[in-house]
Amino acid sequence: MIKARGYATRHSFSRLKLFEFEREEAGTYDVEIKVLFCGVCHSDIHQAKNEWSNTVYPCMPGHEVVGTVTKVGPGVTRHAVGDMVGVGCMIDSCRECAPCKAGDQNYCESNNSWLATYNGPMVPAKKAPDGNNIYGRDNTLGGYSDVLVVNEDFVLKIPAGLAPEVAAPILCAGVTTYSPMKHWKVKDGDKVGIVGFGGLGHLGAKIAKAMGAEVTVFTTTKEKLDEAKRLGVAGVLEKDKEALKALKSSFDFILSTIPEKHDINPFVALLKRDCTLAVVGALEPLAPVNNQEVAFHRKSVAGSLIGNLADTQEILDFCAQHGIGPDIQLIPIQDINDAYDKVEAGDVRFRYVIDMASLATEAA
Repeated sequence: MIKARGYATRHSFSRLKLFEFEREEAGTYDVEIKVLFCGVCHSDIHQAKNEWSNTVYPCMPGHEVVGTVTKVGPGVTRHAVGDMVGVGCMIDSCRECAPCKAGDQNYCESNNSWLATYNGPMVPAKKAPDGNNIYGRDNTLGGYSDVLVVNEDFVLKIPAGLAPEVAAPILCAGVTTYSPMKHWKVKDGDKVGIVGFGGLGHLGAKIAKAMGAEVTVFTTTKEKLDEAKRLGVAGVLEKDKEALKALKSSFDFILSTIPEKHDINPFVALLKRDCTLAVVGALEPLAPVNNQEVAFHRKSVAGSLIGNLADTQEILDFCAQHGIGPDIQLIPIQDINDAYDKVEAGDVRFRYVIDMASLATEAA
């Protein structure tokens, strides 16, 4: 067994704090990773607080993980000791269902769907002979830790041209915005709208621009209009009805990245005929959609869930090739609870990334 440390919460109402546990040793096809950086995703907060009513405690978030390979199983061929690698939202899937066979592991149709990097299947944690909990694939604990053990097929390569701390959020935020743009075939010259300009939205705007699109971001704060200008994209206040009216029926694709329930109707009206608005930020029910606006122009409202392994590697390589990545703020693990408060308040530009070296300074 591997002695491990991280930050976890035991209840929906408690803060994250130091948590010591054991991970299973790397199996035949597994890779052991020393975690260097881990991004802070808004879904980490939803999960830690049980806002989706499915949290397994203790809950150790973290699914934007970058580190170095320290050990490989005897059957591993994809990675070697010393490689800089990443782990996103998934660490396994059934491999047998139609989506998995098609390479869409993120839409796995097995009973438990794909296996999440944290908050895995709701079954009791295994016990070691001494009675201590062993956290392996039965109650997955994520990247807010010093070590991770993952099947080689679900480990991504971090390109040399991408700083590891910058790469971390691309493993979730990057692929979550890239995958729908790829699926709905965003191309050079398209007009793309990004609703919400936070951790997902600002990275989605950068990716769309690098794909050659004309990008407009929709935000609720005037301060972020200056950020949009800095990125070289247009910015519009969501409540500016005259500005929205002027943009009616002009967009080829719109991506909604707002991480909570919201009204998408004002943005559906901005789509051209036969075009799509995809929701990636919210997993809860949204306000009802005006189907008259949809039907009269044959528009589509759709959803997209993270991205498959191929898409994740593609967007890592794409960001390295184009010299883009999220704007990040590095924090020590000891500041994670304060970071959660600031993310919920919208007071971060734009992504927190944990420097896991700080965990080594934590006294037991």
